[in-house]
Amino acid sequence: MMEFSLWKKLKKRFRRKRRPMWMLGCMLLSLLIGWLIPIHTVQMYAFSPEQSDFTQMLLEKEKPWSVKLHRVYVCGDEIKPLGIMMTDQIQQLMKENPKWKGKLGNESNTVFLEQHVDDLSEHCKANAYMGLDKKGNLTLYDGVPKKEKVVRTFFQLDVHYLESSLPQDKLDQLAKGIRISDIDEYNSVLSTYSDYAIELNQKVMKPAY
Repeated sequence: MMEFSLWKKLKKRFRRKRRPMWMLGCMLLSLLIGWLIPIHTVQMYAFSPEQSDFTQMLLEKEKPWSVKLHRVYVCGDEIKPLGIMMTDQIQQLMKENPKWKGKLGNESNTVFLEQHVDDLSEHCKANAYMGLDKKGNLTLYDGVPKKEKVVRTFFQLDVHYLESSLPQDKLDQLAKGIRISDIDEYNSVLSTYSDYAIELNQKVMKPAY
C-alpha cells in the first residue's frame, strides 16, 4: 500500500512538473502560427510573375502611396485617382482584379494600376473616325482625318482593289472618314476593310482585345 501511495504522489509531482512544459509548447506554437500568418497573407496577395518586381518594390518601401487607375481603352485612355493606400491595400486591390498591372509613376510616391477595357473611351465615342492616311493605311483618328490627329494605324489597304470593288460613295466616305461612335462600329469597320489589306495573309489587327 505504501508503494502504491508513493507511486501516486510521484505521478502527481510528475504531472505538475510537465504542465509548465506543455504550456510552454502551446505558447511556442502560438508564436509560430502568428509568425507564419503574415507570410501567408503576402503570398495570397502576390501578383502574377511579370509583376514580381513591382511587388518587391512596394514591399521594400512600406509607405502611403498615391494610387491612380489608368484605364486603357481600345481607343483612348482615362486616369482616375483612387486615393492614398498602403502596400497591403494595393495588393488586396490587385488580388481582387487579377488582370490589372501595377507600375510606379515618375513621382516617388505614385502607383498606377493599369486596366485594359474592351471599349472606346467617352472622348473617342464623341470624336473617333477611321479613314486612310497618305500612305493608304487604315487609320484611327481623333477627329476628322484631315486634321491628321492619329490615334493608331492598323494596316495598309490595296487602294486599287478598293476602287475596283467598292461603289464611289463608299470610297468617298472612307476618304472623308467613317464616324466611329461605339465598339461595334469599330469592330465592324476593322473586319470589313481587313479584306482589302495588301498582304491578305498577314496577321492584321483583330476586332477588340
